[in-house]
Amino acid sequence: MTKYTIAALGFAVALASFGCAVQQPTLPPEIAQTPARPLPFKGRLFDGDPQELPPAVAMSLSNDSPVIFSYREELTHDESHTPLWISAFDPATYAGTATGEYGVTAFASLSISEGDTVLADYTAKERVAMPYSMFKEPTHKELDRAARDAVRSKIDQKLYGDADRLAQTIASSAPTSIK
Repeated sequence: MTKYTIAALGFAVALASFGCAVQQPTLPPEIAQTPARPLPFKGRLFDGDPQELPPAVAMSLSNDSPVIFSYREELTHDESHTPLWISAFDPATYAGTATGEYGVTAFASLSISEGDTVLADYTAKERVAMPYSMFKEPTHKELDRAARDAVRSKIDQKLYGDADRLAQTIASSAPTSIK
């Protein structure tokens, strides 16, 4: 057998096993979901898109509240891949082995204030990554959504942990009516 015959045989075996060896992108780990619930106080949105808020904040909006929410998200994208000169000669590439990875990092910040007083500042950062192959790759929209959901969930978890303190602070600073 010549070396060309052996190479062709190896390629044929790789293609024949294609159906079994195709690697599907693994989805990011499930985000620990606490059922969304409103905060024990209301606030109005000063900065941010009402359609892109953490669920707890979105459920707690009111146009006439003295409490102000400011929310911001940033996304950065990255990619790593196997050099073409390596993957082109690797039979596993043609069988669907991952040849790279797309990643998205989401950074979010939420500030809660009343008048000139900042009541709380929260930040969260989450990275979501998915591998891609010659035959299958995740969409950027899919990665962006997963990263945004992860960072919003993290902000919500921090808010729920601090909600009682914030509610007490807001209640104690509310003007009392004179009777």
